[in-house]
Amino acid sequence: MTTLPTRRFGRTELSMPVLSLGGMRFQQSWSDLEAKAITAQSQQLLQRTLERAVALGFRHIETARHYGSSERQLGWAMPDCPDPGRILQTKVPPQQDPALFEAELELSMQRLGVQRVDLLAIHGINRRDHLVQTIRPGGCLEVVRRWQQSGRIGHVGFSTHGDTDVIVEAIETDAFDYVNLHWYFIRQDNEPAIAAAHRHDMGVFIISPTDKGGHLHTPAQRLVALTDPLHPIVFNDLFCLRDARVHTLSVGAARPEDLDLHLEAVSRLDHAQALVSPIEARLHQAELEALGADWLNSWRQGLPDWQTTPGDINLPVLLWLHNLVEAWGLDGYARARYGLLGRAGHWFPGANADALDRDVSEEELDAALGASPWRTSIPARLRDLRERVGGDRQERLSSA
Repeated sequence: MTTLPTRRFGRTELSMPVLSLGGMRFQQSWSDLEAKAITAQSQQLLQRTLERAVALGFRHIETARHYGSSERQLGWAMPDCPDPGRILQTKVPPQQDPALFEAELELSMQRLGVQRVDLLAIHGINRRDHLVQTIRPGGCLEVVRRWQQSGRIGHVGFSTHGDTDVIVEAIETDAFDYVNLHWYFIRQDNEPAIAAAHRHDMGVFIISPTDKGGHLHTPAQRLVALTDPLHPIVFNDLFCLRDARVHTLSVGAARPEDLDLHLEAVSRLDHAQALVSPIEARLHQAELEALGADWLNSWRQGLPDWQTTPGDINLPVLLWLHNLVEAWGLDGYARARYGLLGRAGHWFPGANADALDRDVSEEELDAALGASPWRTSIPARLRDLRERVGGDRQERLSSA
């Protein structure tokens, strides 16, 4: 069995491998299927992926109650693939009624076929009300503390797709031992949350750096050229792991060979800074040439949030997608994200630009953009983005 490098996972004191096996992409279905509906072919694929991951040192396995059939299938596979050092994590969303939360927790244990998990994340503290549901007297965290006292849960953390200020607020409660959050090359706005987690000696787990980090499993050709000689997955992994405050990255493998590029990144980890810096400079130069310094330095200024924008248009996200397309050619990624807006609820809130010129006039948008130095050019940029990546509606996933 190979041993991956480990990092101390914050105050949990766990020795966490720098790569974790995420259970989001190798399950059969996003529906929580009945046992009889799971095919032998699907289970064999998961079994092969798990076996190879364990042999390569992926001791940390993480899944979630609402990752479809993932918990059930992992529960079947793990006894046939033992690992005495396994660190098992699942995630359960908060509920207004803690009894419902506890019932979901029980179901997770049943599906996984275990009596204990090493790590439990409150799944999706994306808004302040989710945080309140978790930490209020009599809330979900009291259920977790009772389970911890009985030995059924090791450490408690939270996962989040929320705004940075909500994440920092949750961290500052000091109620959690670790955090699962988004932070990678194309999305670095959660830097204040990384810093806060470090101050609180929390474990830091990076969610979906390959998929949400730019569809790097099917990378845009312009991005491939810009990250040469590294594959975009290798570059992005090294970008994240060169920061000692980051402890592990989720590898969302759909098949055994999906592990290979991440292992290449780990093999180069000792030279991460030297490998990443020239590529990072090249990417920033491409961004500068495509978008201009004035835009890059000020495009966020004066943007209203989606709740106060006509049609709930999520301007910060849409203009970020515009930048990704123009600078690095991430059309496929932007198409998926654009199509998800308006369908993902609090996992990816707000609406895309389809309403512009249909339900929202340019004059109405202009009034909302009164504080933006780019108010006159933003409508045209939104139309260009819509023309380039619109028309592909996405189904909401809890992992959005």
